[in-house]
Amino acid sequence: MSAAHDERDELGEALQHMGAAARASARSLARADKAQRATALHAMSKAVLAHKDEILEANARDMEAALNAGASPAFADRLKLAPGSVDAMASGIETVAWLPDPVGLVEDEWVRPNGLKIARVRVPIGVIGIIYESRPNVTADAAALCVKSGNAAILRGGSEAMGSARAIRTAIAEGLERADLPPEAVQLVPTSDRMIVGRMLAGLDGTIDVIIPRGGKSLIARVQKDARVPVLAHLDGNCHVYVDKAADPKKAVEIVLNSKMRRVSVCGAAETLLVDAAGAGHLLRPLVVALLDAGCEVRGDRITQTIDPRVEGAVDDDWYTEFLDAIIAVKIVDGVEGAVKHIAKYGSSHTDSIVTEDKLAAEIFLREVDSAVVLHNASTQFADGAEFGFGAEIGIATGRLHARGPVGARELTTFKYVVKGDGQTRP
Repeated sequence: MSAAHDERDELGEALQHMGAAARASARSLARADKAQRATALHAMSKAVLAHKDEILEANARDMEAALNAGASPAFADRLKLAPGSVDAMASGIETVAWLPDPVGLVEDEWVRPNGLKIARVRVPIGVIGIIYESRPNVTADAAALCVKSGNAAILRGGSEAMGSARAIRTAIAEGLERADLPPEAVQLVPTSDRMIVGRMLAGLDGTIDVIIPRGGKSLIARVQKDARVPVLAHLDGNCHVYVDKAADPKKAVEIVLNSKMRRVSVCGAAETLLVDAAGAGHLLRPLVVALLDAGCEVRGDRITQTIDPRVEGAVDDDWYTEFLDAIIAVKIVDGVEGAVKHIAKYGSSHTDSIVTEDKLAAEIFLREVDSAVVLHNASTQFADGAEFGFGAEIGIATGRLHARGPVGARELTTFKYVVKGDGQTRP
């Protein structure tokens, strides 16, 4: 038998142990009261700060290896942790700790004519499998939200961020132990072997209840195609800003620049700018020039190309593309109806924004654009769990079942019906 085969057998056994430990830990977390889970979160936050130097040192090694391997600027941006990033991770865990606890929440209750008392109560899902790539902060966000919602987590990070993830998970485990909760409630798969992804997508012998992928389009497409357990995910973030004829020009420039250029590598970054044909005469030039001057490559339709010689011609694929870079596609559309049609055809149901002072146009856009997040007079980069007051997020869900938009602690719970009787029998 080959050494490689022996390694695979050992890895398979290790995964089985991880799954069993996660299931046992999920039961412990579900039994723990909200005070104990909150204590664990506070301890996790303190431990992340206490291990700040180790986390940054591990991240520096990850960054060096990634850059030596030719990582793109956008990839490096997602991977890099600064001292403030670690502080933000700890702060996010603290925020989650102070949020209302979703476990045990009675969403509705009623009494039937036969006297049965029925209540719909929120409960943990169980074991959450999270597969992610280059963002080390996902380790902390996922851990915090899973603990808050009474779930265990099995994390599979990308090889590029493995050192950072290990250092963060060490701190998380320390915090759990201080609160007398099992450290196995948050586990990190010790290798980036691709075989593991397949095992997790199959449910890891029945121990994983839901999969949440966080990464590039190819990863998420594979998860959605091959998963044998439910998936919370978005395929890509092809986000739009539509500038209506009734937009405030100054407000429009500020929102478009922030939506595109604040961080080009996040899934909430705008990838297409749509401008109302009726307002293009006074709106298009300032928008295009501001983007170009900010260092953004503009790929425009025929009219947009006449604005500035720096504008490149757009092709049909550009309207479908999540660039994750300082590139934006620009198109003139026929009012809010034209914007809605374009987004319906090319968008990814992630995040889309309208800039206008016309309340009716805003209402039409917000009602008819079928995306997880729709905004009026605000940057698309607000599509973020922390900005929604969730403390953190595991990802953005663009499906239509269970959860949509930023996935926080409440979205990591399901519900059960609790029925109380007094001897009733069914005739």
